[in-house]
Parts: sequence; structure tokens; C-alpha cells
Amino acid sequence: MSTNSHSFDTAAAHAYTPVAPAERSPSERIIDVVTSWPGITTAHGSRGELSFRLGRREIGHLHGDAAAHFGFPRHVWVALYKQGRIEPHPIFVDLVGPAARRIEAESDIEAVIDLLRLNYERLTTLAGGRSIVAPTSSPFFGG
Repeated sequence: MSTNSHSFDTAAAHAYTPVAPAERSPSERIIDVVTSWPGITTAHGSRGELSFRLGRREIGHLHGDAAAHFGFPRHVWVALYKQGRIEPHPIFVDLVGPAARRIEAESDIEAVIDLLRLNYERLTTLAGGRSIVAPTSSPFFGG
């Protein structure tokens, strides 16, 4: 009879402890929501950003999990700035239009999605029923 100096807990060996899937990053969560909107495509930029596009127009872009940048008309930018929903773009600090939102907390994820949705709805309203999505059958648009 052999003696084993190691104890073996049979109950523990058969117990199942579910492992939660790794939580999705802030940018992955934003991408999941925004790319579910009709007509939205993404493109990688030269500075590492991921832009969200509706047709040829950008509604905003992400810099990883750190920040989102947007462009708004003057009157919209002023209102959003007064509400504390955006801050000046870090490169274009003196311009009204380019905007930024840092992603530091859970609430910032929803705020970024809301700001992207604002631009999305603004552009779809401006289109007034016209399609602003590039045709897919044209050789000029990769179709």
C-alpha cells in the first residue's frame, strides 16, 4: 500500500466555480453599440484612432479606451460645453467645433455613445430621406 503525503479534496475537485468572461473594454463596448446602427462603418486612422463613419462623414472617433473626439456645429458645441458633456479638443483648444470626452468611468462610456448618437441622428436628419451611405455596387466605393 502506498502512502501519499498530499491530501486530495474530492469535494473541491468536483465543485464547479464559473469563471466570468473577461469584461469587455470601454472601446469594445462603444464599438459594439455604435456599429449596430444602420450605415455605420469603421476605419483606422494614421494616429491609431478608430473612426465611426456614416457614409463619407465621420461622427467621431476613439483613441483606444482613453478618449473620444467629435466635431459639432458651433451652436451644438456651445450647448454641450455649457452642459459639461464635452471639453475642447486637446489639439484644437481654441476652436469651437472640435470636442473631446475622456473615458475614465462607466458613465463616460454611455456619454460617449450618446454624443456619437447625437452626431448620427444629426446627420441622418440632415440627409432628409436621402441616402448618405455610399453605394456598395460602385467601383469607387469598393463594391
